[in-house]
Amino acid sequence: MLTFTLRRLIQIPVVLLVLSILIVGLTQLLTPEARASGYIRSEQQAAQIDKIIRDHGFDQPFPVQYGKWLNSTLHGDLGFSKTSSQPVLDTIAQRLPATLELAIMASIPIILIGVWFGTLSALHKDKLLDQIMRVFTVLGYSLPTFVLGILMLKVFYGTLGWAPGPGQLDTINQFTVLDPTFRRYTGMLTIDGLLNGKPAITLDVLRHLILPVLTLTIVSSASIIKVMRAQMLEALSSDYVRTARSKGLPEGRVTGKHARRNALLPVVTLAGFTLINLLGGSIITETIFAYPGIGQWAGAAAGNFDIPAVLGFGLVTAVIVVILRTLTDVLYGVVDPRVRFD
Repeated sequence: MLTFTLRRLIQIPVVLLVLSILIVGLTQLLTPEARASGYIRSEQQAAQIDKIIRDHGFDQPFPVQYGKWLNSTLHGDLGFSKTSSQPVLDTIAQRLPATLELAIMASIPIILIGVWFGTLSALHKDKLLDQIMRVFTVLGYSLPTFVLGILMLKVFYGTLGWAPGPGQLDTINQFTVLDPTFRRYTGMLTIDGLLNGKPAITLDVLRHLILPVLTLTIVSSASIIKVMRAQMLEALSSDYVRTARSKGLPEGRVTGKHARRNALLPVVTLAGFTLINLLGGSIITETIFAYPGIGQWAGAAAGNFDIPAVLGFGLVTAVIVVILRTLTDVLYGVVDPRVRFD
C-alpha cells in the first residue's frame, strides 16, 4: 500500500503536466486575436492588441506559447478575468471556498442517503420500500439538474416561501461580510461567521444552501443508491454471507460487517467521483441558484469568451480531479483490507 501511494503521488505532477498541455493546446483552435482579447482590461489596451499578441507570444509556435503560459502559471499569474474584473488567481481564491462549502454540505447527505437507502432497498428486495427507492432513482436519473433546480425555486421559494431566494446571503448580511471588520479566516462563511462572533451569518448561509444541496442530493444520490443496491444483492447471495448466517451470527452483524462492507468498494469510487464533480464546480446548480462559487464564474466566463478564466478553471479542476482520484484509490485498502496493490 505504501509503495502504491508513493507511486501515485509521484505520478501527480506528470499527469498535471500532460493535462495542462491538453488544456492550453485546445486554445490553439482560436485565433491569436481571440486569445489576446482575454488580456484586454481597457479601451486603450484594445487599441494595442497587436502588442498584447506579441507580448504573450500568441503569434509564436505552440511550444513557446505553452512555455510562457507555464512560466506565468508557476509564478502565480493566470491572467486577468474580464468576467470578474480581477486576476484569475484572485477570483479562484475568493470563490473556491464557497464551492468547497457547497460540496461538503452536499456530499454528506449524498453519500449517507445513497449507502443507507441502497442497503435498505437490497434488504427489502421487491417490497414496497424497494419499489419506492427504484422510482426515486429513476427520477434522479431522469430529471436534469436545471429542471429540478428551477422547480425547487418555484415551489419552495416562489410559491410556498419556505426557503430563501438565490444567492448566498440576504442583502443585509451581504453588507456585513463586506465590512472591513469582518475577517475572512477560511473564506467559508459558515465557519467565518462563527469565528467573527456572528452566528446570524452562518445560519443565513445554511438557509441559502438548503435548495442547492437538496437539488444535488436528489440528482447525485440516485446513482449511489442504484450501485449500492446491486452490490448488496450480490453480497447477500455470496458464499461468505451464507456461511456467516449458518454460524448463527446476528443478522445485523452479517449485513453490516460482512455484506455491506464488501459492497462498499465500488461505492467508494462512485462517491469519490461525485465529490470531484462537486469540488470542480457544479456549474448548472451554482448558476441557477446564483451561488458565488467557481462553477457560476466558469459558466459566465465561457459565455463571455473569457479565455484566461476558462484556462484557470480547467487547471484547478484538473488538480482537484488528480488529487482526489489518488485519495480514492488509496481508500480502497481502508474499506476492504483484502485489497493489496503490487
